[in-house]
Amino acid sequence: MERKVGTVSRGIRCPIIREGDDLAKIVVDSVLEAAKSEGFDLRDRDVISITESIVARAQGNYASIDAIAKDVKEKLGGETIGVIFPILSRNRFAICLKGIAMGAKKVVLMLSYPSDEVGNALLTYDQLDEAGVNPYSDVLSLEKYRELFGYGVHEFTGVDYVDYYSKLIQDAGAEVEIVFANQAKEILNYADCIVNCDIHTRVRTKRILMENGAKVVCGLDDILNTSVDGSGYNTRYGLLGSNKSTEDTIKLFPKECQDLVANIQTQILNETGKHVEVMVYGDGAFKDPQGKIWELADPVVSPAFTSGLVGTPNELKLKYLADNDFKDLSGEALKEAIANSIKKKDADLVGNMASQGTTPRQLTDLIGSLCDLTSGSGDKGTPIVLVQGYFDNFTD
Repeated sequence: MERKVGTVSRGIRCPIIREGDDLAKIVVDSVLEAAKSEGFDLRDRDVISITESIVARAQGNYASIDAIAKDVKEKLGGETIGVIFPILSRNRFAICLKGIAMGAKKVVLMLSYPSDEVGNALLTYDQLDEAGVNPYSDVLSLEKYRELFGYGVHEFTGVDYVDYYSKLIQDAGAEVEIVFANQAKEILNYADCIVNCDIHTRVRTKRILMENGAKVVCGLDDILNTSVDGSGYNTRYGLLGSNKSTEDTIKLFPKECQDLVANIQTQILNETGKHVEVMVYGDGAFKDPQGKIWELADPVVSPAFTSGLVGTPNELKLKYLADNDFKDLSGEALKEAIANSIKKKDADLVGNMASQGTTPRQLTDLIGSLCDLTSGSGDKGTPIVLVQGYFDNFTD
């Protein structure tokens, strides 16, 4: 019988994960128990995805703000530190800023405007237009910013991040000065020891700062990239991808976890005879149409995945075939013609007009985005996601 269902994404519930738990066994058991409970079977090329949060929890990859402060002080001198291009986030960055401020006597905080890197807005472009401000060149002091724009709060959180970050730095024991600019080198008018907090543009920002005379530049990926007094760490990403755990601790992005995904794949094969793919995922990549916020606060969508998830989709656009190549066909004749085209499609469709409009993104980014939306970020209790039928097409 012809299958009538394509891709299915299922959130899988599992126990609350603690440090030291056998995560591979928990994931395998949870997926198999869900299959038995809900009456579905695993198939070859199903994808089992695990949120980075429970991987880091099982690893015990945590650190205190004291460890952040000590690392910052040792690497940047502990005097005046420029902190530039942070995202506006109580969960993602505020606690990191607290640790950074504890490692400095003064923090010059340079905020990008009208929004941060991931789309959290301080202002609208209409406000900039009305004020005659050019965000590409104009540098605003806090006083000028308040004169022009007053005290605005974030649409979803209700927080005035300018005031929130300022008080946070002061409460950590440091003097604070806030400026607004979008050119990295502007911070060098205030400090020569810099923490650049941007995520996906961090390499370019470091280069620009060093080329323009900075004494020391550390990205967030350079802070806690080794253990400090036994703390957690991430060799590759440092503080990038971290989240608030308690008022004085953070959970870091998981350390190397390639062995984990390989282990889960092997256990599923041994238990079911099915060859599944496995990945660890963080933030997906999608934009909120109302708040204009991208996710993308993690340095990568997937820090570890099995080999079958390498690459990009290689798909034909069905509506293009129906409207062009087979515009004179309908019904079963149209269905058969399209099915034959899919069966005969090239292994690489780059440049083929019949593939235009398909999504040119990495498989891990696409599937990770689906999983992030499925699992949510609150109390759903489904940090494991099973995706079935993702690699199917119209002929399956």
